[in-house]
This record gives sequence, structure tokens and C-alpha cells, in this order.
Amino acid sequence: MRNSIKKEKIPFWLDPNKRAIAYQILTFSIVGLLAWYLVSNTLVNLEKQSIASGFGFLDKEAAFEIGESTIGYSAAHSYGRALLVGALNTLKVSFIGMILCLIIGVLIGVARLSSNWLVQKLAATYIEVMQNIPILLQLFFWYALFYESFPSPRQALNPFTGLFFCNRGVAMGIPAAHPAHTYMLIALGFGLILSFGIKKWAKKRKFNTGKNFPVFWSFLGLSLGLPIITWILAGTPTSMDLPELHGFNFQGGLILSPEFLALLLGLVIYTSAFVAEAVRAGIQAVSRGQTEAAMSVGLKGGQILNLVVLPQALRVIIPPLTSQMLNLTKNSSLAIAIGYPDFVSVANTTINQTGQSIEGVALIMGCYLIFSISTSLFMNWYNKKSKLIER
Repeated sequence: MRNSIKKEKIPFWLDPNKRAIAYQILTFSIVGLLAWYLVSNTLVNLEKQSIASGFGFLDKEAAFEIGESTIGYSAAHSYGRALLVGALNTLKVSFIGMILCLIIGVLIGVARLSSNWLVQKLAATYIEVMQNIPILLQLFFWYALFYESFPSPRQALNPFTGLFFCNRGVAMGIPAAHPAHTYMLIALGFGLILSFGIKKWAKKRKFNTGKNFPVFWSFLGLSLGLPIITWILAGTPTSMDLPELHGFNFQGGLILSPEFLALLLGLVIYTSAFVAEAVRAGIQAVSRGQTEAAMSVGLKGGQILNLVVLPQALRVIIPPLTSQMLNLTKNSSLAIAIGYPDFVSVANTTINQTGQSIEGVALIMGCYLIFSISTSLFMNWYNKKSKLIER
């Protein structure tokens, strides 16, 4: 005879799974009601003050100039284009800053562990000093340095032809516009793609046969050789666009403003100190036995660092490095303090002229959110790609 055991029904408030679902529904409802109240209250207050809401102002004429722009812009353009100029300016200084920050940070981090006493102490001093000076003060310092230490454009320092230093920035000559330059860039991209394919092939070949392939020299030959061959085939254009003094400033060539240079220097020097510490910590996290084993098989110092230490240190370096790259992008918003027309500066001008403060702040938040998420996605992809596969 089968005995049927009847399950005792558990009360709702004693079932942890049902309680968890109820708490989530309650939290979501409270947050939704709070958001609804804030939005509706804001819309009512805007209507009382006869302030229009929405993003229709983006199509109206901006009627203000922007000091520097990577695309064509004038006061007759719309607010939308003005904000695009600000976003591109932020992207430009952030992208260049990340590259320089990585290079300097890795060099300082490796130097911090050098066996040379002087090199080690200089690297440690750089890290300690730059980490403990607020970045805003560093921006003010570099900005003041340009205006106080460099002469006016008429007395600009000219170390060699086509390069000028003055309190209006740095003016330098660049190759004059020519179709060959476009083809050279295409050749460079093609060379980099080929180099990447050769690197993967060489890695597979070494795994199967144990034979090394000169990956670095092939990369150097392709990345430099293909553009040079393209330049020769295009007729070897050598004309230069040199800056010339007109009135109170230089025109022509490439002109880097004091605001851009001060912001770039401040961001790179400040952030590279933290990157250097992340690199140092990652290298020290690798067991000493790994280095000794590499030395025992005859590897040289540079080979040990590139082939043994850094690949293992990356899994420790990349997470804090991601945070520092995000900090560099977000700290670029301090550009408003020295007059560089980044996205925050342009958005603030837009808010002052249109009165669309809520929309303007929302655009600022959205812009930096997109930059930060893009950086995080790339760094997370690289972290996943470079992680060690353990057996």
C-alpha cells in the first residue's frame, strides 16, 4: 500500500523565492512612481514658466563661434552641429591622451622596477608627485606656462623651419593636401592587417615547429614599406603646408592651441602615474620563478619581459587600466576651466542661450555614457582575448 505524503503548503511570507519576486516588483514600482513624479513635476514647472521642453532647439541657429573644430563650423550652423563639434573635440583629446598615457605609463611602470637606482627613484618620484597634485591644478599650471613662458607670435621661438612656439600654441608644418596621402593611409591599413595575419601565422608556426619568425621586422617592413612604395608610385609629392604669421597669429599648417596642449599634458601626466602603478603591480604579481625559469633557458631581459612577464601580468593590469582610461575621458570635462571647447563647454553655452538646461545636462550625461561604455566594451574584449588559458 502506497502512502501518499501530502506536501505542506508553505505560506507566501515564508517562501524565500516568492518573497524575492515580491521585493523586486515592489522596488520596481517605487522607482517607477518616483520617476513619474519627477518627470511630471518638471514638465508642470516648465509649463508654468513658459519654457519649452524637448530637443527641437538642436535645429536652430547656434549664433556663437567655437575656438577650434575638427569639422567645418560657423555661427550660422545649428546647435546640433555645435554639440557635434564639442563631442569630436572631447573624443580627439581623449583618444590621443589614452595612447600617450599607455606609452608613458608602461615605460614609467617598468622603470619603477629597474635595477638602476637612479632610474627607479626618478620613476617613483614621478608617480608620487603626479598622483598627489590634483589634475585641475596641473591644468592651470600647463595653461599658465604657455601664456607666461612663451613669447608672442611675432617673437615666436623657431628652432627649425616650419615649427613655432608662442603663447598662441604650437604651429608646425604638415604635408600639403595631395591624393597620395589618402592612398598612403590605405596602404598603411592594409600593411597593419597583413602584419596581424602574419603574427597569428607565426604564433601557430612556432607552436607546431618551435621556429621563430621575425614578426617585428615584418611589421616594420609592411607598415613603413607599403606607404613609402605608394608615395613613390604617386609621384613622391614633397610640398609642405607651412605656418605663416598673419596679423596676430599663424595661419596654415597645423596649429595646436594652448588650451588643447594644456589639457592633453595634464590628462596624460596625471593619469599615466596611475597607469604606471597598475603596470608595476601587474609585473610584481608574476611569480619570480617565472623569470628564473626564462633566464635558465637563455632568454634575454627584453625577451623575458615581452614573452613571459607582460603576457601574465596583463590579467592583473587590464582591470585597473580600464578604470584609468575611463577616468581620463571623464576628467576631460575639466577642459571648461581652461577654455578648451569640449562637449561640456559647448553644452553649457547652449544651455545659457536656449534655457534648455534639462535637455543639455541629459545630452552631457548621454555623451559621456557612450564614451565610457565604448571604452569599457573594448577593454573587456581585450581582457577576454588576452587572458591566459589554463589547463
